[in-house]
Amino acid sequence: MVKVTFTLDPDTVERLRRTASRLGRPQSYVVREAVREYETRSTRLSDEERTRMLVIVDRIAQRPPTRTARAVDAELSEIRASRRRWSRSRSGRRAP
Repeated sequence: MVKVTFTLDPDTVERLRRTASRLGRPQSYVVREAVREYETRSTRLSDEERTRMLVIVDRIAQRPPTRTARAVDAELSEIRASRRRWSRSRSGRRAP
């Protein structure tokens, strides 16, 4: 464990103490769990971020295509073939 120092407002300290007391756990445990939970929640998009991204996707979808479907398929086939060639050339080598 690493010891750290934080500055918290009195209301947050009181909440921390009440929660630790109610759970019968040390305050450091409550902080660790709160940070873990916050990280889990914050990795999801907020409603505002989701809306902003959907607006961008809608805008892109409304633009006319710059290439034909045939040209896109040909490029994808070329990329896949290149990846297969690279994979085969690497499969004969030994790991360091």
